[in-house]
Amino acid sequence: MAPKRQKSPSRKTVKENLTPSPMEKPDHPDDIYPIVLTTATQELFECCIDEDVTEQSPYKLLEKDDIIQDIKTRAAVSDFHPVKQFVLDYPEDEILLVFDVDFTYGQSFYLVLTPEAKARIYNVLQPPQPEIIVLEDDVSKTPEPKPWISLGSELEVDQESVKETREKLCYKFDLKRRPGLPVCFSDRNSTEAECRSVACPSYQDSRFSIKQMQRDCGMQAVPKLQSSTAQTERAVQRNVFTQYEPRELREKEKENILRSEKLKKFVNSVTPRVLHALQQAHIMNVFTDDFKALGIGAEASDQLVMVSEGLKLQWTFTDEKRAMGKKISSVSWHPTIHGLIAVTFTKKQEEQLDKSTVYINSPAFIVFYGFPDQSNPRLLLECPDDIFAFEFCPSNPNVIVGGCRNGKVVLWDISFHIPHLQGTRPNSKKASDSDSDTDTFDLGNKKENKTPVMSYCAVSSIESSHKSPVTDVQWLPKTFEVTRTGVPVQNISNMSVQVVTCSPDCSVMFWDLRVPKLQNQFLADREQDVDQKTMMTPYSIPTTFKHLDRTWKPLFRVSLPKIDTSGEYAPLKFSLEHYTCNSNTGRNTDNENDGAEVLPEYSQLRIPSAKTLKTLDDVITKFYVGTEEGEIVYTDWKLEEDEFGRKFSAKPLLCFRTHAWFVNTMQRSPFFKDILLTTGGWNFAIWKEGVMGGPIFVGPSSEQEYSAACWSLSRSAIFFIGRNDGSIEVWNLLLNTSEPTHVHEHVASTRITCIKPCITASKQHYLAVADNLGVLRVFNVPKALRSPVKNEDLNMQIFFDQENDRLKDYLEWEELWAKPRKEEGESKKQVEPDKPVTFQVDSEEADLKEYSDYLKLEESILEHTGL
Repeated sequence: MAPKRQKSPSRKTVKENLTPSPMEKPDHPDDIYPIVLTTATQELFECCIDEDVTEQSPYKLLEKDDIIQDIKTRAAVSDFHPVKQFVLDYPEDEILLVFDVDFTYGQSFYLVLTPEAKARIYNVLQPPQPEIIVLEDDVSKTPEPKPWISLGSELEVDQESVKETREKLCYKFDLKRRPGLPVCFSDRNSTEAECRSVACPSYQDSRFSIKQMQRDCGMQAVPKLQSSTAQTERAVQRNVFTQYEPRELREKEKENILRSEKLKKFVNSVTPRVLHALQQAHIMNVFTDDFKALGIGAEASDQLVMVSEGLKLQWTFTDEKRAMGKKISSVSWHPTIHGLIAVTFTKKQEEQLDKSTVYINSPAFIVFYGFPDQSNPRLLLECPDDIFAFEFCPSNPNVIVGGCRNGKVVLWDISFHIPHLQGTRPNSKKASDSDSDTDTFDLGNKKENKTPVMSYCAVSSIESSHKSPVTDVQWLPKTFEVTRTGVPVQNISNMSVQVVTCSPDCSVMFWDLRVPKLQNQFLADREQDVDQKTMMTPYSIPTTFKHLDRTWKPLFRVSLPKIDTSGEYAPLKFSLEHYTCNSNTGRNTDNENDGAEVLPEYSQLRIPSAKTLKTLDDVITKFYVGTEEGEIVYTDWKLEEDEFGRKFSAKPLLCFRTHAWFVNTMQRSPFFKDILLTTGGWNFAIWKEGVMGGPIFVGPSSEQEYSAACWSLSRSAIFFIGRNDGSIEVWNLLLNTSEPTHVHEHVASTRITCIKPCITASKQHYLAVADNLGVLRVFNVPKALRSPVKNEDLNMQIFFDQENDRLKDYLEWEELWAKPRKEEGESKKQVEPDKPVTFQVDSEEADLKEYSDYLKLEESILEHTGL
């Protein structure tokens, strides 16, 4: 029997549910708005009375975007203008419009303003659908598959298949040539009989024709074959007519040529044509693509949409003398002098292994290059050993700190050479008062002068330095300083006076540039020794840090013990949280330090007592560390104290093996200080400060190893990654997160070691790229990569929040599924059998059974194949 259908509610019942009683009838509820729609509006939104909306179907769903567009187009004339703000605040995409037949609320229509009222009214107006009961007899069942019965079709397929019956033949044809034979070239007229060519075109012979009625052919897929050969040759292959070196004529040949009248006529006839060709080549480039040239004006006009996204090479800096057999290990732009960039050269690892038995002490320098001179360095800073990392002081750019291969930390002061680096001559008073080089340099007259060489001011002591190369150096900001136990306190000197270094010797050290208390009594004797050494040094040494030279010791040392096992992590890079003091007390404001402020001398500063300074509780003392095994470690630099009063470093808070190889980049976003970018191995990761569950985003694995990376300084969604093959990937997280938006192939011919951006003007954004051969290239960043899009920072904040929520959901899901498995494993351990069950099988019987099974399997295979 068919099921009984439910009766739909009558129209009267619907009216009674919607229409209040006369005693309770209000003006209109807060969640609806009576509205009058003109005939034009009804036709525009397809809600005409008695056509689109009737008494039986009185509702209509209107698109929110259509209503907003009507309000924008017709403004105050629009019928929806009184409810403009309600429409804009409506959370959903469709708004319910109801045809009020009985004028319950005084108008022909009313608009529902909330999703809750929409659901309530829509359910009342729409009658419930009858339930459909499906009988079991009416359900169609899937037929069961029938067993395969062979009728010989597989034999026909096997017969029609094409099989090779013989081996393939390989022919090799060689044409013997006799190079060096004399050849005479001349011009001939094509109209002459002996030079006239006769064409023999193909044609169809009408006397012979075969009509093909049937073709017997077979088709079979075969693998693609590719033959390749490699052969080493003693000499480079060159064509006979290729000339690689200019030929010089002998004296007799010169005399014969000068006497030759034919040569004079030839030169006189050819010279005007050559000059004309050179002039045309200079005026117009025939190889220019006119379609690509149409987008050149996009830099100056914001109306053009198509903008070139490619990096344009601006300058190339190389030093054949100092970069021979070396790579660039670190690059840094000068903070205040635009167009000035410094690089360091270090020996390659493979060359160090080759020269391990014989040590050759080659000089090491920090080389300063400036625009637009690409050949001559501006300044050379002498180093005690190869520098792996260096950084300018944020409060005093004249001070530079660097980390050496031998583990020492070095300091320089380039105050005297600043006028020369800026392109001006220092005055005579300054030159006479300070101990500087005797050479003078005048860039305005563009004289070729010797590049000035400057020695380092101070170097750390051997006993207190790192035991491995210093791989990363960073200054603490001037907003705070740390005590000997790692507690952040107020910095009353208003200048950066502390440095943090790390090394693969499993330690992170904090250094202070001020004079320690224990050294005050020996300062006079130390100054006398330094003066004697200065007299013997061929280069001038500034006395800025003579109180630290060869006696500099770290303030305290932080070790990195492993969390689960014994041993320590070997750090390569680290990243500190950027702290800005919010209080107005003291002098810790970023805008207060300008160029006119006179900074105190470092030798006059003393390390204050921690008891007299104010402790800053809002400074985050936790920092990220990247190891040589690809691990990202999150630890605290504050030292803890045991029951005996001894200081020790606590274990890290978390450790994730995100990268498969060395971590070469740890950089915080210039727009979001709690966002960190790390690269290493074949992938990159993005971390959020305070998220303990791991990285919020991990990039896909790349075919090439990542060697360097950096954030864009003008766009929060873009960052650049250098690869091992010399290419650069441009990532835009708002466009694509599965692959880079653009890849600049083979920017360098070898591994990219460093990438550093710089902004000199609003339309001058540069990207410095250093490679493994000691070449520094500076690229001009196009407008598409430097001009931010609308609401880019807000969209990136939403992106990071979504990735953070996704990570939390994943961790909750993982914990939820791991809990029953853990309980099941514990229950199995608790339940023990009363008597252990043992099995004993004779080894000979097992071998015989296995051999008999093998024979049966072999017989079945032979029977099936027909052999």
